[in-house]
Amino acid sequence: MAALTVSAHAQVTKPAALKQKTAFQTSSPWMPEIDVRSDIAIVYGVNDRPGMTFEQRVKTWRDHGYQAQFMTGIAWGDYKDYFLGKWDGINHLGVGQVTQKGDTIFHGRDMPYVVPVKSFIEYMKTAVIKRVIDAGITDIFLEEPEFWARAGYSAPFKEEWQKYYGFPWKPQDASAENTYLSSKLKYHLYYEAIKETSNYAKAYGKSKGKNIKVFIATHSLVNYSSWQIVSPEASLASLPGIDGYIAQVWTGTSREPTYFGGQKKERVFENAFLEYGSMVSMTAPTGRKMFFLTDPIEDWPRDWADYKKNYQATFTAKLLYPMVADYEVMPWPERIYTHPYKVANSNEKVLIPQYYSTQMQVMVNALNSMPKSPNKVTGVNGIGVLMSNSLMFQRFPTHNGFEDPQFSNFYGQTLPLLKRGVPVQTVHMENLTYAATLKNIKVLVVSYSNMKPVSAEIHTALAKWVKEGGVLIYAGRDDDPYQSVMEWWNTKGNKFTAPSKHLFKLLNIDAASGKQKFSVGKGTVYILRQNPKEYVMEANADTKFVDAVKQGYETDAKAGKLIFKNSLYLERGPYDVVSVMDENPDSKPYTIKGPVVDLFDPQLPVLAEKVINPGEQALLYNVNRVANKTKPQVLAAAARAYNEVIQPKSYSFVVKSPVKTLNSMRVLLPAKPKTTKVTDSKGQEVADVKTSWDASSKTVYLGFANDPEGIKVSLSW
Repeated sequence: MAALTVSAHAQVTKPAALKQKTAFQTSSPWMPEIDVRSDIAIVYGVNDRPGMTFEQRVKTWRDHGYQAQFMTGIAWGDYKDYFLGKWDGINHLGVGQVTQKGDTIFHGRDMPYVVPVKSFIEYMKTAVIKRVIDAGITDIFLEEPEFWARAGYSAPFKEEWQKYYGFPWKPQDASAENTYLSSKLKYHLYYEAIKETSNYAKAYGKSKGKNIKVFIATHSLVNYSSWQIVSPEASLASLPGIDGYIAQVWTGTSREPTYFGGQKKERVFENAFLEYGSMVSMTAPTGRKMFFLTDPIEDWPRDWADYKKNYQATFTAKLLYPMVADYEVMPWPERIYTHPYKVANSNEKVLIPQYYSTQMQVMVNALNSMPKSPNKVTGVNGIGVLMSNSLMFQRFPTHNGFEDPQFSNFYGQTLPLLKRGVPVQTVHMENLTYAATLKNIKVLVVSYSNMKPVSAEIHTALAKWVKEGGVLIYAGRDDDPYQSVMEWWNTKGNKFTAPSKHLFKLLNIDAASGKQKFSVGKGTVYILRQNPKEYVMEANADTKFVDAVKQGYETDAKAGKLIFKNSLYLERGPYDVVSVMDENPDSKPYTIKGPVVDLFDPQLPVLAEKVINPGEQALLYNVNRVANKTKPQVLAAAARAYNEVIQPKSYSFVVKSPVKTLNSMRVLLPAKPKTTKVTDSKGQEVADVKTSWDASSKTVYLGFANDPEGIKVSLSW
């Protein structure tokens, strides 16, 4: 709301029409401690609470200026009325996912991961979705459609198997083929559950005159494959009932150890970069909306310094995708701001330190204004690695002694390039039929060591791309037990003993000749007879692979020089985003000249230069790139600014942020302020305001306690 009385000279900045750029998810009603000031509050779960209905909980957020949306689990949830028989008089705990030992996998007490049978889908539609739409909500997020790879032994699953395949269930531990069939069924069951639920939501909404949007909140394909979970993932992007995704990537997923250079350890930035990338490639050709999530903490006790370091790594990774500018700024602010957190290896519990809550609010407000950008990350952007939903089908259990420790066949194709400063892209096999998928890819790495082609059409598309000038590097021994599962390449008249043989036939090359390089039309094919895990599970074992990529890019694709370096940098509006890799022969730091505001430092210092060392990341506000330097404006703040009024000699605004947090802000002004007035919502002057002027950037620093009711700042010069 603009100020009511302003002079004839005043410019009034009105808030934009309902933006849907930033969000957070919460199961709590509004509280002053968690008023984080993003655009959307995604209210979690449809359950009533003692003294408060679901509808009242939604209203608390709307009353404080938020757009209220809704999220609930699609594979698990607080659905005790369904599980314990209150909904239809039948106890449904038996629909849980069951392991070989006969154990049900639970997400919480009386909360199993479900086999999505008909009754569960009916419950989701009538007891959850209908009520949410009746409460006036039009955006629904279905979270984590997950079927554990180790599950698949329950009576309901066996029944679904018989219906789907037309022959009795087979235990997946008995053969690779059974595992593959079991995974395909798990995939299909959640695909159908989401299809049916989203179709119902759209149709019911339409009957009420509402346009309902349905989103999927899901981990990345990289993570689900790594953690041995099956999910419909990429296929949902082409469902008419699905409008977009939240990419659930955070420290907990990205700190999963990986192999590189023979060492198994956490590589949080690199892993996050690949996770976000797989989500982009999943949806890019379909144009679906994508929210990127980061979490400032995680599920396991660590310490606040650990959370901060890894938050910065994942935060930087997501900002290096300039085509995405919508964000879930955090899940569960009530957990982050109000619950003391247990410190690892001790019984001590510590509430979030104020330096960290300030930094987080600076991050939230950077995301509120983070622009999309046509710029690209520094380095070669034309190298892709093919991936498929079938990556999830080979992860559990082990057959014939074929192991893929820590998902290394995937990391063997990606980390040798990423660690050398190549912003390698993942390419979704399921999207190859879209022309845009390979449009900018010069070299494509393919391996069937840990996935299989989902159809013959995939190979038709690849062969066409190669003949038109693409360079394909095939890495694999084709010796895993899944090569011979009953699939399209060995049924219905096809008799290929490995799926790659079908591809090589289309390319008209003799893979058994022992040759490594083949010319095909205008393109080139390399065959490297090593499983990609071999490139990373031993030290210095990736040279041959990297040399082939380099030769393919420079000599065959004639795409220019493949530059190796130790950093990734992106200019994004006024923001500088940079990550410097360790485990690289180049150990030089990366230097950015100022004046820049360091957004990872809660004091928001203005630096003449910023030096980023290997293993570190930085997010900087580059003052030289402010679009209109004569216009007073908030450049960075741990609070969101409203009601801005600009006059010839003064600038005022109101800032809001959670109570019990400290605001830290940098404000650009034409000159050093003569008067600075800071008042609370009752008009009382705020005590203990920190203020300083930086002449190099023409910015004033202000620091004071936050208040969700609003603090008014008036500056004149």
